[in-house]
Amino acid sequence: MGRPRTNNVQINIAIPSEWKKELENLARIYSVEEGKTITFLDLMRRGIQEKYQLKDVNDHEK
Repeated sequence: MGRPRTNNVQINIAIPSEWKKELENLARIYSVEEGKTITFLDLMRRGIQEKYQLKDVNDHEK
């Protein structure tokens, strides 16, 4: 059985290490507040989605 298909693509970016540290700290706070694990990558996705008002193409699966 293969992996499920998604429309996601993987990209590789470089960010300053200080940004990563700050995002990791914020992710810990959000994880506690939301009662589920939030990663710094989740925060980056959320920020991009909110900034550019992008729709979540995975909403139909929920």
